[in-house]
Amino acid sequence: MIETLKAYLDLTRAHFLPAWPLVSCSGLLLAFANYGGFSWALTIKVALMGLLGFEAGFILNDYVDRNRDRLDVENTLTRYWRPFKERPIPSGKVSSKIAFSLFILLVAIVSVLILTLPYPNSLYVFAIMIYSYGIEAFYQVKKRNQGYPTAQLLGRTDFTLFPVAGYLCYGQPDMTILLYMVFFYPWTMAHLGLNDFIDLKNDQARDLKSIAVLYGEKGTMYWITGFTALHVLAAIFFLPELGEIALYGFLAGFVLLAGANLYLWREKSPGAGMKILPVYHGVLIIYAVSIIFDFIH
Repeated sequence: MIETLKAYLDLTRAHFLPAWPLVSCSGLLLAFANYGGFSWALTIKVALMGLLGFEAGFILNDYVDRNRDRLDVENTLTRYWRPFKERPIPSGKVSSKIAFSLFILLVAIVSVLILTLPYPNSLYVFAIMIYSYGIEAFYQVKKRNQGYPTAQLLGRTDFTLFPVAGYLCYGQPDMTILLYMVFFYPWTMAHLGLNDFIDLKNDQARDLKSIAVLYGEKGTMYWITGFTALHVLAAIFFLPELGEIALYGFLAGFVLLAGANLYLWREKSPGAGMKILPVYHGVLIIYAVSIIFDFIH
């Protein structure tokens, strides 16, 4: 029983659970600020949708790549993402059939929650959900055979849409959420490149055309830093949509990202990438919490 529980906690990356509701609710509270009003019931609903929706995405990721993941030659990134340091499907502790059934169950629960939203918000969010899981599967398959990073450039739009989904649970498509997307997308690309940089040996063993396999370690460092710079540049347009508290939080995040990239270029190794990966995750939390506190203030 204990080993089974550990396997499911690894499958869901349990120690990152608090992050996904915060990301979704940052979008929702930005919509509250723009359109007026507040609802605890809707906030809890969006937090739950963000949590279960993201967990379903993790499970889909593991399910689609279940055979390739058996080819791993080292577990640095696995140990970071999973609280008990193991991939549960390749290890046999969770069957692929059960994992896929759990994915369907989570999608069904999120779908029911979406249908309780008013129209057309329910339509917006449901369309985002269907697109996100479709593009995640596309990313996992396409990166097996490509000469250009098509899978990566399209695939991480799913992550970009999580705060958008939270916003559209209450708000409407507008310039604010478009600017949030333009701001957030380069961060997702830098974050993806960082994961690939760390996991290069495994991606070579799996015969996956990740960023690091396509462009090598130095090329991936340019990818990470270049998209981080675009992310900060996009803030010029997005930050005027936010309040003073959020502004200070975002500026603190930019300082942390700058320091992380300077360290990466000084050390120039996947080990350095592993050390700065928590910085990128921490900055994401800073962004979300800054928006939330800005609304509370």
